[in-house]
Parts: sequence; structure tokens; C-alpha cells
Amino acid sequence: MLKFLMLNMVLMSFVMNWGLVQIGLFIMCFVVLISLNHDFYFFNLGYMLGADYLSWILIMLSVWVVMLMLYGSLKVKKTSNFFAGFLLVNLVLLLVLFLTFSSVNYLMFYISFESSLVPMLVLILGWGYQPERIQAGIYMLFYTLFASLPLLVSLLSLYGLEGSLSMGLLMNGPSILTLGSLWYFCTVFAFMVKLPLFMFHLWLPKAHVEAPVAGSMILAGVLLKLGGYGLIRVLGLFSEVNKMFSWLWMSLGILGGVIISLMCLRQVDMKSLIAYSSVAHMGLVLGGLVSMSSWGLNGALVVMIGHGLCSSGLFCLANIVYERFGSRSLMISKGLLNFMPSLGLWWFLLAIGNMAAPPTLNLMGEISLIISVVSWSKLIMIGVGILSFSSAAYTLYMYSLSQHGLFVNSLYSCCSGKTGEYFVLMMHSVPLNVMFTKGMLVLSCL
Repeated sequence: MLKFLMLNMVLMSFVMNWGLVQIGLFIMCFVVLISLNHDFYFFNLGYMLGADYLSWILIMLSVWVVMLMLYGSLKVKKTSNFFAGFLLVNLVLLLVLFLTFSSVNYLMFYISFESSLVPMLVLILGWGYQPERIQAGIYMLFYTLFASLPLLVSLLSLYGLEGSLSMGLLMNGPSILTLGSLWYFCTVFAFMVKLPLFMFHLWLPKAHVEAPVAGSMILAGVLLKLGGYGLIRVLGLFSEVNKMFSWLWMSLGILGGVIISLMCLRQVDMKSLIAYSSVAHMGLVLGGLVSMSSWGLNGALVVMIGHGLCSSGLFCLANIVYERFGSRSLMISKGLLNFMPSLGLWWFLLAIGNMAAPPTLNLMGEISLIISVVSWSKLIMIGVGILSFSSAAYTLYMYSLSQHGLFVNSLYSCCSGKTGEYFVLMMHSVPLNVMFTKGMLVLSCL
């Protein structure tokens, strides 16, 4: 772990050399992946840092997505668009994510959790597309910041009650049973907005649409997982209160997912459609988390990993189309099989991953989530069925509208694909399909 931190610091000193940073991140992925095979329950590293399987897998996802972000953002290097600052912001974001996922103290976790906003805001404001990126950045900042203030008050009150904010000590604390409903809502609300829950999701599509491809990839791939990770860490403190209000989150998650799925069917912007689909997926994840069952928690983790890879790959594909066509509109970028036939395979593989078709990791996770949600209430089976059908509907809508149909006559020819783009797409879709064969290992992480 210390080697990991040192390697990240060394990479920060090489920010003027794009190639060295890419190779360093690739080696970092290899180091973290080897360590994942270690049979550990918990690593206590001192300095309020530690890691278990849950932390380690999400750290691995963070390093993987940041590495692919740099490979997918070569245009920043080619146009000399302040690429040294771009590299530095990405490496700072990786360091903050590492600290967030390896914190064993709730206050340290809160500080790292909030610190991830700053590099993300710099990415959107500095390398975004349209002038509306300022509004999108302010939306993201204030939504998440205002929702997190009650969490800080809650944690300080918890420290006054228990005398400690260590995660290991608080899980077994005798006074935890006295925590009330208001305390519970103050604590979980920040993670619901970050997840994001339906009705508090308005910042997400704006941030995605205005962010550069690197911002969209890290936002969908890792930053949305901070909400789910935080809920896993804090819901154990409120197990009694959570049983009283699980109906509220379950209803909002499933019903909100259905409404968002129907909204996806009327989107014409590719990035907007993919961003809204993230909200629909996270609704089912929330249902699994608040059920507090083993099936629900394991399924939520698997879907978070699968969604991180799949959604990040789809944003990368949308950016490839945008670079060729100059537009993200599905009305203009039609008939892509005529212009970019070699990219049709990656569109298909990532689209079936988004709709949780076999043999993707999303299928395994959604089966676990559906089992946990349906075992909580048989009546919710109707909502889950509509949600699953709708997710297939909007994914097929996106795939068929972009790949088939009459292409725009004003476009004569374009480059089908480059080696770097194929590499990035392969690194998204291969783990998504290969990890299915190691399902029991992933499902037994929690």
C-alpha cells in the first residue's frame, strides 16, 4: 500500500511526460491486481488507513478507470490543451479516491469523500465542452456539498456519544441502538445524493453532458460508487432504524428507476441517455443495499463494478463518435455501421452489458439484487420486472438508432477507429465478460 502511494507521488513528478504516467498507471494496476489474490480479511496500515476486500476491489476499479481515462483523452495531449495540468488533476483525483476507499475513520472518510469534488470540478470547468459547464459544475458542487453538511454534524455528534469514529469500534458500540430517525436521515442523505437517488439526480446529467470524456468516465466509473460504498459503511450503525424506513428507499429506488428508464427513451443526446441510465441502475443497487441481506450487499457491489466498466466504456464510445461527427445527437450520428463497422462490435458488447445480458458481470449482480428485493416484498416484483424490461428497451433504442438507419448525407467519410481506441474499449469490455467466470470470488467479497 505504501508502494502504491509512493508510485502515485512519483507519477505526479512526471506530469510533463504523458507516456511515463500511462506506463506507471499500468504497472500500478498490475501491483493492485496481484495483491487482490492475498487471503486477507483486513489490512490495518496505520494513519487511519486500512483495506478489506470491498476497499481493495474499488481501489482496483479506480486505478483501472483512471488509466483508461488517460488513454481515452489523447486529444488533450495532441492539442496541447494544458495537458500537464490535466495529468496532475487526474493523479490527485486518484490519490483522493485511494484515501477515501482505504479510510478506517469516519471523519477521514468524510474529508476524502468531499475532497473528490475539487479535482472533478476542475476537470469540468477546465476541459469541458460548452459554456454551460460552469452551471453544471456549480450544480454538482452545491448538490453534494449541501447534502453532506448534515453528515458532518452527524459524525461529530457520534464522536460526542461514543468517543471514537473508528469504523471497527463503532460497529460493536453499545450506544448505537439509541440513534434516532433524524440522525439516520442526516447520515444517509449525503450518500443518496451521491448515488444518486431519483429526485436528487439533477446534477448528474448536467455534469456528464458538460464534462470532458475523462470527467464522464471517472464520474460514471468510480465517483458514483462513493455513494454505495458509504452506505455499506454506515448502514450497519443504523440497522434497527433502517428496517423502519427501508420501504421508502426501496420504493424511491425502484419507482424512480422506472421513471428514469422511460425518460431515457426520449433522449436524443448520447451522453445524456447514458447518464440517465446510471440513475436507473443505481436505483436497483439502493434497493439491494437497504434490504441489508447478503444477496443484496454482494449484488450491489457486483453491479457497481460492472456498471463502472460498462458505463465508462459507453462514454468513451460516445466521445469517439463526437470527435468524428462533431455532434452527440442520435438524430445526426445514425448509420454508424456504414462509417465505423469495426466499432460495431464494441457498441454491441457494451450495450448488452448495459442491459445486463449474459455473460456480463451486470447479469450476475442484477440476479442477486432481484433475489434480495423480491424476498423483501413479493409485490415489488412488478416494479422490478418493468425496470428490467425498460433497461433493455432504452439500450436497444440507443444501439439501433446509432448503428442503423440512413446516415447524414453531409458526412462523406471518417476514420473507423484507431489502435488506442480499440485498446481502451477492449480494456472495458474484457473484464466485464471475463469476471463472470470468477463469480463466486466476486460475490464472496462482503
